Formats: sequence, structure tokens, C-alpha cells
Amino acid sequence: MTDNASTSPEFIADHPALNLLNTVAMANGAPTDSWRSDADVLLWLERAGFVAQGMTGRDPVPRLLDVARGFRELFRKLVAERKAGQRLDLSAFNAYLAQSSRHLELLEDAGGALALQARYDAGNAKKLIGPLVEAAAELLADGDFSLIKHCENPDCILIFLDKTKSHRRRWCRMAVCGNRHKVASFRQRQQDSNG
Repeated sequence: MTDNASTSPEFIADHPALNLLNTVAMANGAPTDSWRSDADVLLWLERAGFVAQGMTGRDPVPRLLDVARGFRELFRKLVAERKAGQRLDLSAFNAYLAQSSRHLELLEDAGGALALQARYDAGNAKKLIGPLVEAAAELLADGDFSLIKHCENPDCILIFLDKTKSHRRRWCRMAVCGNRHKVASFRQRQQDSNG
């Protein structure tokens, strides 16, 4: 990851809930949290499509940083347990789901077509992360955990859903971690042939 990844997490996981886990990335050899304030979390939620555009200009949501970080680490633990085939204690997760408040709204477009759209109450931090919690729940319930992988770069901690046809994706991003591996392998081959 580049140094600025610590302040601007990338959406490379191919699943919105897994992108949540990648808000902690390696920077200068140490795990670095890109969420340092309520505003950071709100901006991430907006970029991820979990809140409406323009919410970042409104008043901060109290405790959003603490609530979002708490949910992220709970979800990280559940993903690891699910990958390991362990039974999950879902009580804390279900408490987050219970806080989510949504309703459906019927909308009509300019051509007269009707569509249902979920609308979420954003009255407090736990309600604001409701769509993210639901995406995480859907992944836990329906995801193929054999396709959830960690980047093979030993200096990287990012995770992703391998949606490639052959399911052989190895790197969070080929241009960064994959390229580093190729360069290191090339150097090793050069050293071995000269040595």
C-alpha cells in the first residue's frame, strides 16, 4: 500500500462489507487506521455508497467513530471465525442489526416506472451504519468463504473476495502487491544466477 492509503482507503475487496475491513492497512510497516474521526467514517460511508451523497457536509454524528470501529472489529472476528469453520456468537452482531431502522419507499421515475428503494434512518451512529451492517450480514449468511482471501504479500493485511473466473486472485492489487512480488522474484532469480 502507498503511504497515503492510511488516509484514503481503497475499495478493492470486491464486496462492500470486506472494504470495511480494509480501512486498516499497512503504512510504513505498521497497521494504520484510516478512520481517525467521525468525519472520516462519514466520508467513507458516503464513498462506499452506504449514505446519501452530501451527508458529509452536515453536523457530525456523535460517537460514529467508536461505533463504526467497534462494528468493524466485531465483523473482522466473525469473518475469521467463519473462514475457520467455527460456530459464531451472533448476539453482538444481531444487536447492531436491531438498531438499523429502514423502510421501503415506492418511487416513480420520469418515465412512470416504479421501483422500491430502501430508506434508512440516520438519527444516530448505530442507525447510520445500518446499511453496512446489513451488507455484512448478507455476506456472513450467503458468502462463499473459500473465496474470501488475504493478500499474499506478507507485508499486506488487506482482504478481498476473489471474483475471478479461475478463483486464483492472489493480491489485493496486482499493480502494488503483485508487482512487488514480481520484482522481488526477479531480483532473487538474478541473485541466484549470479551467485
